[in-house]
Amino acid sequence: MTAPVIERAVEAAGHPAIEPLELLWESDDASRDAAGRERRTIGAPPALVEFYGGPLSVPLRADRPTVIANFVSTLDGVVSYGEPGHAGGGQISGFFGPDRRLMALLRAAADAVLVGAGTVRASARGEWTPRHVDPTLGRAYAAARSDLGLTAQPLTAVATASGRLDLSHPGLTQADVPVLVLTTEHGRSELAARSSERVAVSAIGDRDVEPLAMVSELGRRGARLVTCEGGPHLLGRLLADELVDELFLTVAPQIAGRGGQEGASDAGQGGTPAGAGAPATAGPPGRLALVEGHAFGFALAPWSRLISVRRAGSHLFLRYRFNHST
Repeated sequence: MTAPVIERAVEAAGHPAIEPLELLWESDDASRDAAGRERRTIGAPPALVEFYGGPLSVPLRADRPTVIANFVSTLDGVVSYGEPGHAGGGQISGFFGPDRRLMALLRAAADAVLVGAGTVRASARGEWTPRHVDPTLGRAYAAARSDLGLTAQPLTAVATASGRLDLSHPGLTQADVPVLVLTTEHGRSELAARSSERVAVSAIGDRDVEPLAMVSELGRRGARLVTCEGGPHLLGRLLADELVDELFLTVAPQIAGRGGQEGASDAGQGGTPAGAGAPATAGPPGRLALVEGHAFGFALAPWSRLISVRRAGSHLFLRYRFNHST
């Protein structure tokens, strides 16, 4: 079934059609700089190719799993409103169909979707599979994964040092979705008290779960491509250890702000705001930027190269590649 036929069927079922991404610009050396490397490519079914404007292809590393990050932010860099029931990316993108379809496509390409425990807690009904964010093309994603020799759904990998994780969360209890918790020895003890036969637990640290240990453990379990969906603290740690190879960033056409005179407090720096009282529009302390918990010095801040720019409506879809040695 071709993409237009699928979209008409979706509209007939009462779901609005999702427009394809318009390619505005692509780097001439996007392919040349990864020449000779194995790639993970989704080149079918037609509905997925037409949406992205061609095959989605990610170069794979030989030394460790390739890690791609996928986030949506406002124009001013906010990725979460941090409000109960409104802490996810959906509120940032406006639950924009093309953004959700790209998220599903990146999940479909991956062996594992990596998230932190805070991301799980913030999404009471979340499931880190392609079908969850784009159910209308669930069969297309499964077919694409089958063509790649992958299981029907990617592994859900959750990082938690403390082990404070609700194993009855809907996203961790689906029969066809493998789950791996990456934790510490203490976290494993905490989880053992409420163990689940469906959830594998790996203790990869004594007091903390180091990013390299996470990625290495996923590689040991056969992962070649990992999609990280946050949160911002996990992304910051992965960036600091030079473990993020590509960033897919959707920029939504809204401005959230981080709270006037309470800006320092909102950023997690503590202290009392200057002035005689906070403005009524001050943002909540839980409002998060793309990277949290790690401030890079100007000499160490990671730089990336723009690989492509796509558009749907007033949303921009940016793809960056980090130039780590392979």
